[in-house]
Amino acid sequence: MLNKTFSALADNNRQKIIDLLKKREMSVSDIVSHLNITMATLSHHLDILKRADLISGRRDGQKIIYSLNFSVIQEVEEKIVKFLKIKNKK
Repeated sequence: MLNKTFSALADNNRQKIIDLLKKREMSVSDIVSHLNITMATLSHHLDILKRADLISGRRDGQKIIYSLNFSVIQEVEEKIVKFLKIKNKK
């Protein structure tokens, strides 16, 4: 799980997407307006974040509204803290 998460977060644009979604749910057009990338590139980044379960999308008419999966982010945070505590005890 952590490998997929770290891989998804390794890209600056995906980090920016996560930062935007921390504030509120957003549509694709909302997200792309904050980034200097094409819709095709954004679609690729959203797919990677979805496969890592960091975000989810729900349909609202013709739009897809994206939001963070806070439960997954919390789980990742807990695993990182646990990993670091084990490493610090050695």
